[in-house]
Amino acid sequence: MPVSLQVVDIGWFLLALGFLVAFCVHKLPLKLPGGVEQIFQDLIRYGKTKKQLQRPSILRRFDVPKRWFWHFYAVSVLWNGLLLILSLRTVVIGEALPEVLTEALSFLTGRPAVLWNEYHLTVLVLQVLLWVHSLRRLLECLLVSIFSDGVIHVIQYAFGLSYYIFLGLTVLCTGVSQPTDGLSRHSAGLFLSLLRWYHIVGVLLFVWASLLQHRSLLLLASLRTSSSGKVETLAHRTPHGGWFELVSCPHYLAELLIYTALGVCCGCCSLTWWLVVFYILCNQALAAQLCHEYYQSTFKAYPRERKAFIPFLL
Repeated sequence: MPVSLQVVDIGWFLLALGFLVAFCVHKLPLKLPGGVEQIFQDLIRYGKTKKQLQRPSILRRFDVPKRWFWHFYAVSVLWNGLLLILSLRTVVIGEALPEVLTEALSFLTGRPAVLWNEYHLTVLVLQVLLWVHSLRRLLECLLVSIFSDGVIHVIQYAFGLSYYIFLGLTVLCTGVSQPTDGLSRHSAGLFLSLLRWYHIVGVLLFVWASLLQHRSLLLLASLRTSSSGKVETLAHRTPHGGWFELVSCPHYLAELLIYTALGVCCGCCSLTWWLVVFYILCNQALAAQLCHEYYQSTFKAYPRERKAFIPFLL
C-alpha cells in the first residue's frame, strides 16, 4: 500500500531536517562565512552553552530568560487539555468538534472535515499521556529546576510556544492511520475491550522514561542546593549519579524515549508520529552535543567515557 505524505508529515520532516542539518554543520570543522556563523550559533544555543559565545550587543537584544521555559508547558497544559476535553465530549455525548478545528485537521491531513467526529482509543491515550507529560514538566520547571541567568533567543521562545500547539494537532492527526476501532458515543463503554498490547507497553515505557527524566532533573537541581534544599549557588557543576554516569544529558534521552513510547502506543504504525520522533531525535541530539561540549571544555576532569546523549553511541 503506497504511503502518501500529508501536510503534517511534511512539516515534521522539514523541522527534523533543519535540526539535522544544524547538527551536521556544527560538527563540521568549517565555519559559515562572515556574521552568518555568529547568528547560526546564537540560534542553536541556549542557556549555559550560549555563554561561550562572544555576542555583540545587537544579538543580546533578542534574549529572553531561560526560566521562561515554563511558559511552553503552561501553553501545552491549557491547549492540549482543551483538545482532550473536546475529544472526550465527542466520545461521551457525541458533540461535534468545533468547525475551525476540523478545518485545520482537514488541511493537515487531507481528510474531509465531516469525518473528524469518530475517535480512536489510541488518540485519547496519546492526548492523556501528552497532557500528563506537559503538567509534570510545568511543575518541574516551577518547583524543581533551579534556573541561572541563562537566556534563549526570542525566536526559540516563539518556536517553543507554537510547538505544543502543533504537537496537539498532530496527535489528533495520528487517528488517520489507526485501525478502524474508533470510539463513538455508542462504544465508549467498551473502553477496556479496545485496549491492545501496544497501549500497555507504550504506557509502561512512558512511565519509566518519565521517571528517568524526573530523577535526572532532581540530580541537576541538587547540584545547586544544600542537603536541606536551600539554594547555595547558580554555578554549573559536573553532574554525577544515575544515567549521568553514561551520558551528559539523560533528561534529553528520556525525552526521546517518552516520544518513542507514544509511537509504541500508536501500534508502531503511524508514519506521522515517527516523523515527530525523528524530529525529537535531531533536536535533542543537537542540544545534548552542545551541552556535552560545554561540560568538556569547562571541567577538565570531566569523564571521557561519557557520551552526549545515547549511551555508548552518541
